[in-house]
Amino acid sequence: MDHSTHYTEPNHPGYRYWVLVGMVLIAGFSQGMLLPVLAVMLEGAGVSSSWNGLNAAALYIGIILISPFIEKPVRKYGYKPVIIIGLIVMAISLLLFPFWQAFWFWFVLRMVVGIADNLIHFSTQIWISTTSTPANRGRQLAIYGLAFGLGFGFGPMMTRLLEINELFPFILASAASLIAWIFMLFLKNEWPASDFETASQLNTLSRYKKVLKLAWFALLPGFFYGYLEASLHGSYPVYAIRMGLDMNFVTVFLLPGFVFGSLITQLPLGILSDKVGRDKVLIGLIGIGLMLFLCMPLAEEVTWLLFSLFAVAGMTLGSLYSLGIAYLADLVPANLLPTGNVMTAILFALGSMIGPVVGGFLIEAVGDGAIYYSMSVMLVVMLIAGIIFQYQLHLQTKKSSQSTANIES
Repeated sequence: MDHSTHYTEPNHPGYRYWVLVGMVLIAGFSQGMLLPVLAVMLEGAGVSSSWNGLNAAALYIGIILISPFIEKPVRKYGYKPVIIIGLIVMAISLLLFPFWQAFWFWFVLRMVVGIADNLIHFSTQIWISTTSTPANRGRQLAIYGLAFGLGFGFGPMMTRLLEINELFPFILASAASLIAWIFMLFLKNEWPASDFETASQLNTLSRYKKVLKLAWFALLPGFFYGYLEASLHGSYPVYAIRMGLDMNFVTVFLLPGFVFGSLITQLPLGILSDKVGRDKVLIGLIGIGLMLFLCMPLAEEVTWLLFSLFAVAGMTLGSLYSLGIAYLADLVPANLLPTGNVMTAILFALGSMIGPVVGGFLIEAVGDGAIYYSMSVMLVVMLIAGIIFQYQLHLQTKKSSQSTANIES
């Protein structure tokens, strides 16, 4: 069969890639809808901002709970069945939210959505990472990140539908998952390469240690992106209500402005990282992001200026997750990539859990500028970590070149 002429056939790598990108778009939409919609509903029910943050953390508890167990079923059954199960579980869970508006019921449902979300994300990430070449990995993962961001950007707009009917946002997100499930049925199942199996048979702790030793900094963008994303979508609507900011402006312009800002630069930054190096791009973006968040408390009174800062922050920081995964794939051998992806998912979930809880606490304790200061501190830590990692790599390169010179002499 001539694959070059049958681009849209289910067995063709191009068809597979775009279906996987579609999966991520839908997963992003569900996540982006759930955080602010439930935050607004809980705030309306008189739930405190810190308890609201705790409820938002449930999604990420689900991600952490399932993370250590995903590798084995993916290796045994392939990518397709794992993604299909994830989509069905997500569709059913989303439909159940409006039927019983109880804090702990929502907490459990969010955990289930987190489990389903991770089944989809893990499988699609590995599938794309292992089938792309180092030369186009940054570009392919940038499109993956772009799709997630696009879905996540449309999510907060669903808060407008709450005024019409509380069922609407959940029905829309559930229907999107079912559409993705139909497309998945036409996709040919594939299994990870055999070196994936070899790595999985190694001691789990030794694999984690190896990834940490080789690529600890590449795991941090996942943590920070989770912290940033969940704080903005889970805590910022609550912060806006407390500070008297216009909620329509926040949910229709400000938060989507951040996400759509990331969409503009996602692909150019992915291509740039392929050319000049992932580490340089990451450190540069973290530095710019820090300056932007430090300026935000001063711009809160000026609507257009705050929107501009949010959009530019999205343009600089919105690519961190996909760049982190691409950098990880550069630093670790292929057989350790699934382990690295599991660690990234766990750290993303931890960041996403900590973000709204810290945000909720700071809103009550600090008040003005709480969310911006929370981000700034995290970015300072990231910047220092990046500089240390670069220095470590420089020393390693120096040592290996010296040992090579000694052997030759």
